[in-house]
Amino acid sequence: MKTNNIEKHNFTFPRKEKLKSKKLIEQLFKEGKHLSSFPYKLIYLKMDEPMEVRFKTGVAVPKKNFKSAVKRNRIKRLLRETYRLNKHLVFNNSEGNFTFLILYLGKDMPTYKQVEKGMLAILQKFLNKIDNAKVD
Repeated sequence: MKTNNIEKHNFTFPRKEKLKSKKLIEQLFKEGKHLSSFPYKLIYLKMDEPMEVRFKTGVAVPKKNFKSAVKRNRIKRLLRETYRLNKHLVFNNSEGNFTFLILYLGKDMPTYKQVEKGMLAILQKFLNKIDNAKVD
């Protein structure tokens, strides 16, 4: 019998990984660092105290850019889905606990392919940033 050597990833996004704490969100905006790869912005903060999960992540779409709640919710679903499928890149290549907030700042309705391409770019930028911080 032949076995596959495919590395398995956990492609879930459980409730405990979601950023919901008002206190954490305020701390993220106050003390967090940010990376941009238009039309995406990632605000992140390295957490010193241990959390039950390594990453807490939230997504946001400004009401200013999309008045329709249906469109905002669609973009947030796309952001969460692309994060869920690509979070293993960050989990496997970083150390420590982080909180993330991923913002979509564009004015046009994106497709799934555009969101996925942007998510991969912003996550790669984050990995490069924390790798450079380790070297310093």
